Amino acid sequence: MKKTVLTLLSAAFCQFVSAEDAKVEITGNDQMQYSSKAFEVTEGQKVVLSFKHIGQLPAIAMGHNLVILKPDTVIPTFATKCAPAKDSGYIPQDAESKAEIVAHTKLLGGGESDEITFTAPAAGDYPYICSFPGHFAIMQGVMTVKAK
Repeated sequence: MKKTVLTLLSAAFCQFVSAEDAKVEITGNDQMQYSSKAFEVTEGQKVVLSFKHIGQLPAIAMGHNLVILKPDTVIPTFATKCAPAKDSGYIPQDAESKAEIVAHTKLLGGGESDEITFTAPAAGDYPYICSFPGHFAIMQGVMTVKAK
């Protein structure tokens, strides 16, 4: 009986540990740099991403966000659609562009932060960028999603 209880408790604990949320913290600064150019999660995992703009400049001059894109997204083409989307925080609103976005934060100015929660998609490498005009060329990274 004790052995059965221990086995069940061990199995329950293993499931609890494997289902842990992935907590990711990334910052952006006035030098157009992300603090992390890569992070790793597991498919199906709940991801809690905290993004903070640690610079001083306002969003109108040096806004930053973090936009996670699908693996096959052509980044320069996507970024071209971001530039005229000022009213939506430089997140394009057309159906094709929306379909390329896995998740995104708000556009932030110095000292501001945002937290988003999403479920990690299928295994693969998902690029992330800042969609403020011109920033994508420097502010890029990769979210690697590992298979379960």
